[in-house]
Amino acid sequence: MEEILKKYSLLKDQNVPRETFVEFESFIAMVQTRNEEINIISKETAKNEVIRERHIVDSAQAIDFINFNSTVITDIGTGGGMPGIIISIMIKNLKKSIKMNLYEKSRHKSSFLRKVSRDLKLNTEVIQKNIFETQNLESGTIMARAFKPLPVVIELVYRNFSNYKNLILFMGKNSEKILEDTLKIWDFDFEKKRSITSTDSFLLNIKNIKKKIKN
Repeated sequence: MEEILKKYSLLKDQNVPRETFVEFESFIAMVQTRNEEINIISKETAKNEVIRERHIVDSAQAIDFINFNSTVITDIGTGGGMPGIIISIMIKNLKKSIKMNLYEKSRHKSSFLRKVSRDLKLNTEVIQKNIFETQNLESGTIMARAFKPLPVVIELVYRNFSNYKNLILFMGKNSEKILEDTLKIWDFDFEKKRSITSTDSFLLNIKNIKKKIKN
C-alpha cells in the first residue's frame, strides 16, 4: 500500500481515502488492457509513469470544486473516463451518494465505461449521445476536460442546461488569453486554481453564466 501511496504523492494534501488509490490502479490496468484494442487514450500517455500524473492525478484535483449538495454530476465529454470515472471513484470512497452522468458518443468507449463502472461498482450512467443535441439538462456540477474550447463549452452549458450549480474546466497553456477573450462576450463568476500537475495550467470553477448584452 505504501508503494501505491508514493505514486500519488501529488494528492497528499487532498482528503483522499486510501482505498481510492487502489481503485485508481485497477482503473489504470483496465485502460491499458483495453487500449491495446481501441484508442482509449494515446499510447504514449497510457504508460504507467505518465498516465498517473497526466490523467489520474490531473483529473482528481477537480474534487476541490465538486458541489456535494447535489444528486448528479455531469461529465459532458468524458472520453476514456477522465475526469468522470476518477471523480466517481473518489465520491464512492468518500461515501457520497451522487450519480455521475458520463456523456460519450463513441460506442466502444461507452461500452468500456460501463464495464469499468460495473467492475468498480460506481454510481454512474453512461449516456451514448451527442451532448450538443440534448436539451433541458439538469445537473449539480458539470465538468469538462480536454473536450472543447472554453467559448464552446460556455455556450453549450448556457443553451443546453436548464439548471446547474457550477462548471469545472481544465485550462491548458495559453488559456489566460482565451479566458480574457471569452469574458468579452460572456459574464460569469469564476475561481481559478493552479494545476498540481502543470505550472502553466489551471482549473476554472465557473458559476452564473450570462451572455453580455451588446450595446
